[in-house]
Amino acid sequence: MVLKVFFPSCCSSAESGILIGRWISEQSSAVILAVVHFPFIPVQVKQYLSEVQRVTKVSVSVLGSWSNSKLEKEESLSEFLEDLGTIFSHEPWIQISKEGDSKFWSCSTLQKHSNNPKEEEIILVYYDQRKVMLSHLHPPLDTATSADHKADDASKLSAIFDTVAKSKILFMTDRYDDGPIKLTHWQSDGVEASIIVELMKQASVPACMLLTFLLSLISGICRSRVLKFWPLSFLWSKLSTCEQLGHRLQHLQVISSNKKAQTQTQLMRKANIFVSLLIDVALGILLMSWLYRKNRIGHLADTLIPVADHVAEELQDLLQWLMGAPAGLKMNRALDQVLGRFFLYHIHLWISYIHLMSPFIEMILWYVGLSACLGLTVALCILSDIIALLTFHIYCFYVYGARLYCLKIYGLSSLWRLFRGKKWNVLRQRVDSCSYDLDQLFIGTLLFTILLFLLPTTALYYLVFTLLRLLVVIVQGLIHLLVDLIDSLPLYSIILRLCRSYRLAAGVKFRVLEQQDGKPLRLLMQINPLSYGSVVQTYRLPTYSCYPKDSWTSLCKKLFLGELIYPWKHKGEKQD
Repeated sequence: MVLKVFFPSCCSSAESGILIGRWISEQSSAVILAVVHFPFIPVQVKQYLSEVQRVTKVSVSVLGSWSNSKLEKEESLSEFLEDLGTIFSHEPWIQISKEGDSKFWSCSTLQKHSNNPKEEEIILVYYDQRKVMLSHLHPPLDTATSADHKADDASKLSAIFDTVAKSKILFMTDRYDDGPIKLTHWQSDGVEASIIVELMKQASVPACMLLTFLLSLISGICRSRVLKFWPLSFLWSKLSTCEQLGHRLQHLQVISSNKKAQTQTQLMRKANIFVSLLIDVALGILLMSWLYRKNRIGHLADTLIPVADHVAEELQDLLQWLMGAPAGLKMNRALDQVLGRFFLYHIHLWISYIHLMSPFIEMILWYVGLSACLGLTVALCILSDIIALLTFHIYCFYVYGARLYCLKIYGLSSLWRLFRGKKWNVLRQRVDSCSYDLDQLFIGTLLFTILLFLLPTTALYYLVFTLLRLLVVIVQGLIHLLVDLIDSLPLYSIILRLCRSYRLAAGVKFRVLEQQDGKPLRLLMQINPLSYGSVVQTYRLPTYSCYPKDSWTSLCKKLFLGELIYPWKHKGEKQD
């Protein structure tokens, strides 16, 4: 039988005493948590352990004795430590001794109440108590053939990690003063740091209460009936800036909540949201300082109007090209002239609108630049909305062309069913047989011929404006991808993986320290951190955006039939 003893490396230089910890009988393992030094009263030790066991729900007991003899002969001390096994009855009684500066330790077990004591092989495993207590063991993410074996190993490791983590109260009893029992563990010398942490916690309470009050006031205003009327509700649902502000407001409510995080996942989510907000605001302030330096706002306003005029002129040239003989194609002259003049009139209206707004552009950009203090994501969403407003005429052209093209496609498909003696049953949503008379067939033939010969002209306008619309959508999509990356990236977890990799544990590995006949095998337990990909996959934050679920086949089908494409929609929003 192999007995595994997990010994904290911080207790290697501790004075002689007794070992307290947890005995895991299923694994034949003993997890040492601390060393109690002399002098002590056994009754006080038992009362103290029962109190710790009541609070932590961990069966903590005295497992054995620890002897750190710097002299060559201390027979009286070793005999006294053996006699302690009669006071603290535990089977087996573990005896660990370190003699002088020797690198080999002696470890043995004593079973006084056993009739047939067996020779046990002992493995002494050193572990960093601080790292194990602060780390969180993650279950394996991959599903391989040896999933049951991995789950069994993970359960054994989690028992050790949980024992150290749940015994946190044991490490905090003597942070500020020395009690009746003197312990040695990883936090024995961390009194000053513990006091500073407690003071910071107490100082953050009023700030969190004030922030909670302000957020409740803002959320109450956002839920008021004034914002539910048609103009404001329409703007709130369509503008990505409003969606991002609402998303960040939910994040602030999560951070300032008085409810304590119950699990490690909830705690990491709060930390990730806090760091994401902090970095987002910091980047926004840097952007704002760059914009208001050297009058960049004025230069941007002076550049915006010429760019809009240039885009309008290019569209006019494009329409003039379409109204002629584009690429040598023979178009329907009348329909071509009607569509070209219709779109040219819209461009004329758009140029007039831009020149009407030109005196106020700089002032609008100056106030819009102040919103960058709310975060870089808010500034990017405002940029996306500005692009949508500046290209509104392109969107109108796309909708006009798509609706006209879609009308002709569905008209041709319906008339094609007429030639085959079929019709679409609206109630049953299927194609049924139908008999038509001669007049219906004659009128259907005329309409089919007209729509078929007008289709190339409509299709050309639809193709051109669809390409322009897709170009604008791609630019907005890249902006939204960047916003979603900032919103969903678990920055705190990534920083924690980079600086304190042991906090995110995927497993452990063992390194052989010393091995000699007649001496216990000494191993060093080291923590294997999670990979960066697993960190992002585990702690990725949810975002408000809903990515399109259409496949490439469905997207091409919609483009061919002339259905409107909404590649960037929000949750709960219904497509037309």
